[in-house]
Amino acid sequence: MSAAGVVIVGAGQAGLQTAASLREAGFADPITVVGDEEALPYQRPPLSKAYLAGKTDAEGLLLRPASYFAEHRIAHRRARATRIDRDARTLGLDDGAVLAYDHLALATGSRNRALPVPGADLPGVYQLRSLADADRLREAIAAAGRAVVVGAGFIGLEFAAVCAGRGLAVTVIEAAERVMARAVSEETSEAFRVAHEAMGVTFRLQAGVVAIEGHGGRAAAVVLADGESIPADLVLVGVGVVPNQELAERAGLAVRDGIEIDAFLATSDPAISAIGDCARFPTRFAAGMSRGDRVRIESVQNAIDQGRCLAARLTGRPSAYDAVPWFWSDQGRHKLQIAGLAETGDGSVVRGSGDAFSVFRFRDGRLCAVESINRPAEHMAARRILALGRALTPAQAAELAFDLKALATAG
Repeated sequence: MSAAGVVIVGAGQAGLQTAASLREAGFADPITVVGDEEALPYQRPPLSKAYLAGKTDAEGLLLRPASYFAEHRIAHRRARATRIDRDARTLGLDDGAVLAYDHLALATGSRNRALPVPGADLPGVYQLRSLADADRLREAIAAAGRAVVVGAGFIGLEFAAVCAGRGLAVTVIEAAERVMARAVSEETSEAFRVAHEAMGVTFRLQAGVVAIEGHGGRAAAVVLADGESIPADLVLVGVGVVPNQELAERAGLAVRDGIEIDAFLATSDPAISAIGDCARFPTRFAAGMSRGDRVRIESVQNAIDQGRCLAARLTGRPSAYDAVPWFWSDQGRHKLQIAGLAETGDGSVVRGSGDAFSVFRFRDGRLCAVESINRPAEHMAARRILALGRALTPAQAAELAFDLKALATAG
């Protein structure tokens, strides 16, 4: 490469991992990471868990200390990228600067979906995506007695568990008929609903929000479609995310629920790649899914692995991205770990019982995903079984005497 080097848009997990992996591979040209937050790059998953619960502080969230950037000659620009000139290979920033690049990596992430109802912009209504969001929520939780969560996905339930643990009365509102409906099996969904209810959380399932009412200039209640009004001192909205693809779209790159990339993480422009939450890519782990074999994955694992994969390609060691997708969620004393990709309609086989079990998901007779609740050893075995494509039957999965570790490690 020439002196322009690599410019990375996005200072989150994917962007910083790319920069770090480039330097680890001996890349000597300039690296610039552009991010629009004042904070140094930090971990986002703990925001809804350990950080809100007061178990870690802002310094404990940092992906790298401030000294790392100077020591590894990585420039960290605090600005927002506004325009890509593909012909000139330049990136325009909102502070007026123009950065030249030899290769541009888009790690622009995603943003929270807005709740399109009256009152959603009232003080006391929160979203959780950034460190600044988490700081505001920490203050709000300390002063609140009643919390209402709109959305029973991972973030909403993690937040509900923190609030319940702090003694707040918590109500979770979900449009679907069960919690985490798009992410997990009915068996896992039911187990977590029961676990949350044991913590004191109340659910309103198959319920639509039509308004947020205010009192004294702040949110005071959430109004449901059936007319019920649920009092609230704070409201958290967690109704999904949308990819930050507008910068790529304005540049004429292919986008469709994310920036379209190939198996090597390249966009339709060979000088531009995309990674992390914003990227939509092909994977064998989505084979047979109703939405096709191209997915967009929002996970730390995907961000880290794609950052490493891109750095390897840019330093002369190209290989197709083929990492097993995996996820986790801590909710109270329950840890959910998922390996692989499943969807509604895939078969389920339960292994174990009580507060510790796994649900093995099968599609067309083949293992496609495993959801483990408080069974970390089975999660690790599942990741390896899926990576190697080992055959596992539903009967074997259900049999506790069947040695999953042996299957995972067999030569």
